[in-house]
Amino acid sequence: MKISCIIVEDIQIAADFLKKFCDKSGLIEVKGHFLNVADALEFLDKDQADLIFLDVEMPGASGFDLLDRLTYSPKIILTTSKTEYAFDAFQYHVNDYLKKPFTYKRFLEAVQKLGSEEQAPAEAGNDFLFIRSEDKLIKLVKDEIFYIESMRDYVKFVTAGKSYITYSTLKNLEEKLTGASFLKVHRSYIININKMF
Repeated sequence: MKISCIIVEDIQIAADFLKKFCDKSGLIEVKGHFLNVADALEFLDKDQADLIFLDVEMPGASGFDLLDRLTYSPKIILTTSKTEYAFDAFQYHVNDYLKKPFTYKRFLEAVQKLGSEEQAPAEAGNDFLFIRSEDKLIKLVKDEIFYIESMRDYVKFVTAGKSYITYSTLKNLEEKLTGASFLKVHRSYIININKMF
């Protein structure tokens, strides 16, 4: 069975190059190509792909902004010409990092690696999550969150020591904060019930 994917890449020639590799591999079905994050998210709100080939630097929102807004957990392979994003990529637990220009051999290694990771425990089960706030990547321990407040296109995480504002939605966070501890008590609030009593 083929892996379904989308390509999020603002340079057409780079997207065409990637699509040729996908077709050549016989392993991947490309469901769409998007030039920006907004169009990709609009598609992903209605449909899902197993894998996203994701460029980092694009007009408007970046590839990391897309990761912040996802409401499910597909496989992610970053494609970028810069190595400076490697640390952020690691923090977001992306599956692989292809530095442009990459060879077909390197592309195939990244794709084949996805199958070998199926038996690994999902990161979503961890007791923490990463958010981007004030241009930094913050690791938040879920148990330390008191509540989360919606602020239109942003949300505020409130802990004992500090508050953090990040670009996201409550809908997105409901998917990530699974378990008995978190409860949506209002359209604008998710609370940690362990901190309320």
